[in-house]
Amino acid sequence: QLFFLVLNPPVIDRFFIKHFFGVLVSTKLFVGSLPWSVNDDKLKEAFEEHGNVVSAKVVTDRTTGRSRGFGFVEMGSADDAKKAIKALNDSELGGRNIVVNEAKSRN
Repeated sequence: QLFFLVLNPPVIDRFFIKHFFGVLVSTKLFVGSLPWSVNDDKLKEAFEEHGNVVSAKVVTDRTTGRSRGFGFVEMGSADDAKKAIKALNDSELGGRNIVVNEAKSRN
């Protein structure tokens, strides 16, 4: 099987790397249990202490414009993402304990 993977590198995907080597390859993080008072800027500010933040977006309801209580943060590197998860998962932001983990793909 290894011979096949070496000859066909596209077969080696993110899932394979993470689950067989235990490495976090994604830099996009899911952030849940956000208080409604947190906006994109506050979310970015909370993660900047733990590395380079490429983007931070709080997901909002299309009709009301109100926060849906979760968002996504893209970190500059996998190491920054790991640091942010370790430091911020189950930490307090705006009076609530937030959930931070690797974002799952939509597939």
